[in-house]
Formats: sequence, structure tokens, C-alpha cells
Amino acid sequence: MTAHTPVVVGVNLGHDGGAALITDTTMVAISEERLNRTRYSPGWQAALLYCLRAAQVQLQDVDVIAVSGIGHHPPTAGETGLTHLGIDPARIVPVDHHLSHAYTAYCLSPYDEATVLVVDGGGNNHDTETYYAATRDGIDRLGGNPPERPRAGGIGATYEAFTNWLGWHEQEAGKTMALASYGDPGTHRAPLFDVTGATVHGHLTRTHAAGVAELAERTGADFGPPDSRGGDPRGTDAAAYVQAQTEQALSALAEQTIAATGLGNLCFAGGVALNCVAADKLRRLDTVSGYFAPPASSDRGQALGCALYAWHQMTGEISRRPLAHDYFGRTYTDTEIEQALTRDPRSGLAERRRTPYRWRRESDIAAAAAQMIADGRIIGWFQGGSELGPVLSVAAASLPTPHDVQFGGTEQPHQAPRAIPSLRAGRPRRPRT
Repeated sequence: MTAHTPVVVGVNLGHDGGAALITDTTMVAISEERLNRTRYSPGWQAALLYCLRAAQVQLQDVDVIAVSGIGHHPPTAGETGLTHLGIDPARIVPVDHHLSHAYTAYCLSPYDEATVLVVDGGGNNHDTETYYAATRDGIDRLGGNPPERPRAGGIGATYEAFTNWLGWHEQEAGKTMALASYGDPGTHRAPLFDVTGATVHGHLTRTHAAGVAELAERTGADFGPPDSRGGDPRGTDAAAYVQAQTEQALSALAEQTIAATGLGNLCFAGGVALNCVAADKLRRLDTVSGYFAPPASSDRGQALGCALYAWHQMTGEISRRPLAHDYFGRTYTDTEIEQALTRDPRSGLAERRRTPYRWRRESDIAAAAAQMIADGRIIGWFQGGSELGPVLSVAAASLPTPHDVQFGGTEQPHQAPRAIPSLRAGRPRRPRT
């Protein structure tokens, strides 16, 4: 008799929804937004269908479906919507939001033992900062923020609040990080966080832009007008301020958590781990012997973390799968690409910009692309599967010539202008691990 091969699925019910499926030889994962073209999209139905088809698995063959979300508690089987598909509630397992992040960070890392630090805007049970000791035997939570502390006092919520004040959605915190490089962090010196032991207490009393407004009124700080979007130097300095304070708080927190676990390798996850400038500071700490953050550190990685958790619960073994790439999503054949290109140039994605285009096959695509880049043209490069994480890389990227200092509208390399001509062009890219 052939031994049964476990099949487990993970699903994220919150924003950045998606699904993942793993077996002993397969790992497939995709965000819902990669299929419906809506950024930060909730939902999981299309993602689940894709994973089943990609792995050539029927829904009835899935042993466990692990599910996470946001809110005061992990979702119950009845809250998932999966029971409407005829799935036995006994096969649906809830997963704590931060624990799912921890599984993604540790199981994809190259380390047998590690401290896992999870920091985001908020998970279940009022979690905003938690830490774990992770080994091949399991992932054990050792501490985190006290549940009675308001969410506004968390590192992620504070950064979101300043992002809102500057005129962006909290999902666009990367723009605040980019803007910070043009400001003076020393304009405001009052600390935003107190880190005692491995506990963070922030000084904001409200979430979103209202928290920054209240802080300015209470302290007399001038953060400029709301919604300045980089157009006011006071807002630029505010971005530099929250960035510097975040880096200091994360560094102190990482040092304290490593001291508590006694494990020098640091795995970092949660939405705040996408702040590549702060992450680089953590990587360079003397107490950190090794550093890893999965590309899908944000909630895009929740589904995969849930699946890894389900595998552990079902088999009794941690599924260690050191990350070699992040291209777990859908691939497209040449035929599918040609079909998309031969439609009306104003249809599909092109319709939004009303930009006509021409296309042709090249016998030597690398040479042709290199020549166009050398001629000062910008190449859009697309190949392979879609990334699970939010950051573009060589699979789908814009490739300009490095010799053109005018690309992106920035000034000389060592100058720091007080206003940014093109914030998107000036945005730092997240380091690849």
C-alpha cells in the first residue's frame, strides 16, 4: 500500500489575501492581487483555485486548511467561508496571525535555530510586537507587547499614522521610508518609543493621522500640514523623524529579544520588516550573527505561514524549506503573452493609460534588450512566475541605463534636495536575501 502524502493548504482572509499549498515535494503560493489586478486585494478564492490546479490536487484531497486573518481572535471555521464549499469544519484550523508570520520567517530561513521577531500594524489579540525561539523542535512564543497597551503605541501603528499624516494610505508606508532620506531626523528629538526589556511603549495615543495631530498639539512639534506628500520640508523632516525613531526602537527590541532567547540568528517578519532601511540596521547589529527576512514578510506571506503551520501540526515535523527564490505564483506561456499583446492596444492594462504599443519577437532577446538600455531606453522585463512578496525583482522589473543620472528626476548622488521630484523613482528597493 502506498503511504499517504499529506496535502495542506493555507489561506489568508485579510488584506493581501491569498492561498498556499504544500506537499512533501511541492510549494505553491499566490496572492489574490496577482490574479485580479487589485492591489492589496482581500479574498482567497481565485488564489486557492490556482494553487489546486498548479499542484494538480483536488479540494477533497486536502487534509488540512489553515486559516488566518486580522481581528481580536483567529477566525473560526464558520467565519472563513470555506464551509460553504462543503469542507468539513474539522479540516479547518485557525492560526494566530503573528504565529503565521513566525512560521514564514523561520521555515524559509537558512537557520536551524533563530530568534523570530514579528512587528506589524496589528494581529490577533492586540499583538503588534512578538518574539519567538525557533528550532527544529518547534516555534515557541516567549513574549510580546502587553495586550492592554493600545495598538496606537505599537511601532507599526505609529509608522502608519505618520504615513497617513503625510497623505498616503497605511499600505504605502514605503513612500514614507523613501521620503525620510530627504529629511533631517534631528529636527524633532523627543522619543517616540520606550523599549523596556522586550516591550515597546509608543507615545501616540490614537491611530492614523489623528494620532500625529494629537502628538503635535501635545508636544508643540511642527510636522507641517497634513497630506503634504513630500511637498513641504516639515513633512519631509517628519518622515525622517519617524524613520529614525523606528530604527532605534527596532534595534533595541532586536537586541533585547536575542538576549532573551540566546539565539543570535534573527528572522524578521510582519509588515514592518519590509522597511529595508531599518532592516539593514538590524542586520548590522553586533548581536545579530545571521539575518533573514522573507520577501513576503507582510500579510502576503500569511497563507504560506498558515500552510507551514498546518504541516507541522499534521506531521509533527517543522517543514524547513530554505528560500531559493520567491516565484511561487503563476507562470505565463508565450502563447498567453502573445494573446494579451495582440488584443486592442487600449484593452486590459493598457486601457488605463491609453498607450498604444507594438511588439515583435527577437531572435536574441538579451542582446536586443542590452542595446535598448545602452541607447537610454527603459525596458520592462517579465519572465517566470509571479512573486509572493510585494517587491519587483529580476522576474518583472524596469531596467534603465545606470549611466543616465536624470532617470527618476533625482539630482547629484550626494545631494539631498528638500523636495522630491519623483518619489516613486527615489524609493529604495528592498535587499534580496
